[in-house]
Amino acid sequence: MRKTVLWIGSACLFLLVACNTTSAPADETVSSPLAKQTAVTHSDHQTTDMDASLPEIKMDSSIATTHLMGKFDPLKDNDFVEIEIQYADRPGQLLHQETYAAFIRMYEAAQKEDIKLIIKSATRNFSAQKAIWEGKWNGKRLLEGNINAAEKIKDPVQRALKILEYSSMPGTSRHHWGTDIDLNAFVNSYFEKGKGKKEYDWLVANAADFGFCQPYTPKGPNRPEGYNEEKWHWSYLPLATRLSDQYKIRLTDTDISGFDGAKTAPEIGIIKKYVFGINHHCL
Repeated sequence: MRKTVLWIGSACLFLLVACNTTSAPADETVSSPLAKQTAVTHSDHQTTDMDASLPEIKMDSSIATTHLMGKFDPLKDNDFVEIEIQYADRPGQLLHQETYAAFIRMYEAAQKEDIKLIIKSATRNFSAQKAIWEGKWNGKRLLEGNINAAEKIKDPVQRALKILEYSSMPGTSRHHWGTDIDLNAFVNSYFEKGKGKKEYDWLVANAADFGFCQPYTPKGPNRPEGYNEEKWHWSYLPLATRLSDQYKIRLTDTDISGFDGAKTAPEIGIIKKYVFGINHHCL
């Protein structure tokens, strides 16, 4: 009888311990501000009463909000490397090293088909984007052939919208992340005939094989909001998607500040309409 009681007691103790044991977290964090990875990872879909089809995006503590907004110096970030001059139109440009490695693979593949891809613009942090934005806001930088075009628009929201046709507010640009590049020319017309068309057609057919996507396609039913079409702008999705996921859950329009015209961000709905007003294949 005593052995039976001891056996039952041991069994109960085992069950009690087992029922109170918690499993290890599924997601491990890493120390790098922009962790290196070669594929986009999304959290598992979780069923909810509201919408069973919506994936839960988990907070990634390895990504700093300052990096999402470009408020850092890429020269001091070990994840960023300088682009060799053979791939760029000028020295000193930087990219996240994974984006750069993917671009080199794409460059070499294109070269085999007599296509030359040259990076004209790469990483721009908050300060660099602020200089572009405020130059246009204050009428000191060229805007569609007229250096005073934006400054002449007195309504601040309308002035911001004019600049937003092609230029991002500081803190909202994909170029902050080291994932986006501008290739070969800054006008769509270049890519619509001759050599430029051949280059663009090659990118449309092949860029996805190397992880790149054109975020700013023509506006229409599938992309009613955001920047105008930019045939030159290509984004490296394995990193960009992860960063944009974090941007979505961490930042609001009121966080966009620190430059002339920033107060228009909430009125415009800058994050929904511009940060995420992109080609749905790039989301």
